[in-house]
Amino acid sequence: MSPTSATLDTTASNRTALGAPVPRREGREKVTGAARYAAEHHLPRRAYAWPVPATVARGRITAVDTAAALAMPGVLGVLTPYDAPRLGPSDDPTLQLLQDLRVPHRGWYVALAVADTLEQARAAADAVRVSYETEPHDVTVREGHPGLHTPEAVNGGYPAHREQGDPDAAFAAASVRVDTVYSVPPLHNHAMEPHAATADWDAGRGHLTVYDSCQGTTVVRAVLAGLFKLPEDRITVLAEHVGGGFGSKGTPRPHVVLAVMSTRHCGRPVTLALPRQHMAATVGHRAPTLHHIRLGARPDGTLTAITHEVTTHTSQVREFVEQAAVPTRVMYAAADSRTTHRVTALDVPTPSWMRAPGETPGMYALESAMDELADALGMDPVELRVRNDPATEPDSGHPFSSRHLVECLREGARRFGWAGRRPPLREGPLLVGSGVAAATYPVYIAPAGARAHARPDGSYLVEVNATDIGTGARTVLSQIAADALHVPLDAVALSLGNSALPPAPVAGGSTGTASWGWAVHDACTALTDRLARYEGPLPAAGLSASADTTQSAKQKSPYARHAFGAHFAEVQADTVTGEVRVRRMLGVFAAGRILNPRTARSQLIGGMVMGLGMALTEHSALDPAFGDFAERDLAAYHVPANADVPAIEAHWIDEHDKHLNPMGSKGIGEIGIVGAAAAIGNAVSHATGRRLRELPLTPDRVLAALGDEPAGDDERAGAGGAG
Repeated sequence: MSPTSATLDTTASNRTALGAPVPRREGREKVTGAARYAAEHHLPRRAYAWPVPATVARGRITAVDTAAALAMPGVLGVLTPYDAPRLGPSDDPTLQLLQDLRVPHRGWYVALAVADTLEQARAAADAVRVSYETEPHDVTVREGHPGLHTPEAVNGGYPAHREQGDPDAAFAAASVRVDTVYSVPPLHNHAMEPHAATADWDAGRGHLTVYDSCQGTTVVRAVLAGLFKLPEDRITVLAEHVGGGFGSKGTPRPHVVLAVMSTRHCGRPVTLALPRQHMAATVGHRAPTLHHIRLGARPDGTLTAITHEVTTHTSQVREFVEQAAVPTRVMYAAADSRTTHRVTALDVPTPSWMRAPGETPGMYALESAMDELADALGMDPVELRVRNDPATEPDSGHPFSSRHLVECLREGARRFGWAGRRPPLREGPLLVGSGVAAATYPVYIAPAGARAHARPDGSYLVEVNATDIGTGARTVLSQIAADALHVPLDAVALSLGNSALPPAPVAGGSTGTASWGWAVHDACTALTDRLARYEGPLPAAGLSASADTTQSAKQKSPYARHAFGAHFAEVQADTVTGEVRVRRMLGVFAAGRILNPRTARSQLIGGMVMGLGMALTEHSALDPAFGDFAERDLAAYHVPANADVPAIEAHWIDEHDKHLNPMGSKGIGEIGIVGAAAAIGNAVSHATGRRLRELPLTPDRVLAALGDEPAGDDERAGAGGAG
């Protein structure tokens, strides 16, 4: 098992399609502005739409006055719940827009203005007057909330509650105990491209064309067909270029439904791009999570008890439960364990997917608690994790298809210089420390289709309805195709982002390359076999072959399949200002075969940077008086900028796992964020001698902690202390 560095892989030859650091195929289009995004399709007679959000947290609409708006120049119409077209059924009630008079949360759309220009549409929306009958609201999740309950399942279909043995008795009997709580605030997906769609209804042909900023056009087409009562073959959804999503574009969002509603209403193409201030209440968020973790261990560090209890919120519109306790089920060996989730429905926007949902907040809490346990034991945090590495998956008992967490920890420690880890340093007003945390993310594979076509001129066209949201999918899928076809990469053209192509799953859950790539590999392999049997020159129309991985992808594996990793961080905390800055970060990951080192490194570092933001700057709060998020734009919600990102390295273990897919790859889009915040938090604890258990680690919280008396063993071990 040899460690591989992204910085060393640049010597790989571009002649080998897979494993080569091939530059992004669309890179030039993006940097020159030639790549067109959803709102940049300048169709003839295009109009614009602007939605009107509710200004109350709960209640009912009693009247909508549109007279002033309709009298304004260029206004084509204003749709309200009183006159909007009735939509068909949908599994997602957040898309049932303008269908009734209820207001389930602040920011829920209550009207829609359409006009000749963007400025006119915005002005018209501002002129709409909505009257409400308000009701008392509640937007604050807390322990002991009377509405808390344990659902049957959480996001991903996992059971909400799992228990093995008698964890309470095992914890009580443990020689060393940690009993502590952690808090993660609401977090928001802030992709560079806001949610936008351009919709064009051709009444003569009875055909709808939609350019959507989404993570998968197959699902968008299916949902629009149901809502607008159209056959799917009369809808085309395109997403050739998408400026990020992080999960918030994984399913259709209100913007695309309202854009289609607008074009059907006015008979002209319509663009609707959400203002960033609307996104917090409209496109999903990472729900806040409260974590109660108890760890019991023997003096040698062997875990004997683990409990992880999560409390979170969902909306009154649709239940979504962040699966934050689920990663605890796969990480460490302990005979007695309990992981459970409780949720309450509040008057809040519906939470949804955000990069590595579940694993991101859950591993922050678990890995922080493991660090507290290491302190209580007087043991090196790396060695504590190594000592509790399980031989089989603790929850299911299944063997791992591959698990190289220990190798990641060892290699990361070597590269980071962990063996020489010094006690916390003081450099004038600065306190300097280091921390470590583990990472995990499951392997998901979904059915997909693909088609490969050989042309008489020796070139190839591969078609798959993948969506490249900036991850490099267009490049890596081309490499997979070239490898399976045994041809140079330049001979392959790839078509994606079009619902007319063979259907494919969304770009989410780190499933993209594994799912789409499998179908591409199979289609290209089938075409290669067909070409080998074909004699003479190709016909003018060429030869084609298709693949559908439904049967293969749905076969249940007898193995527990996960990616793993280890994060290391060095931080400085300013005792005067309370500011924490990360000096350096290093991650080592085991994610199967790395198909393109250049794009893989970009994904891993991107996740690590997002984890840095989670640790230090990103947070949102629901205003209990007004019911909305206080931080609704990039001026108030602070994502990391270039100046915030330190020296940062991503490396990986050369992992060979034959129980995955034909490429031997695992998803890497999300593993980079998992555990990153915990490594930084653990480093801050090491530097300051104080344990902060609420994210983010902002200056006010750090100064308050530094003002306390130095933490003793009991405080550092949590509420239960060291037994």
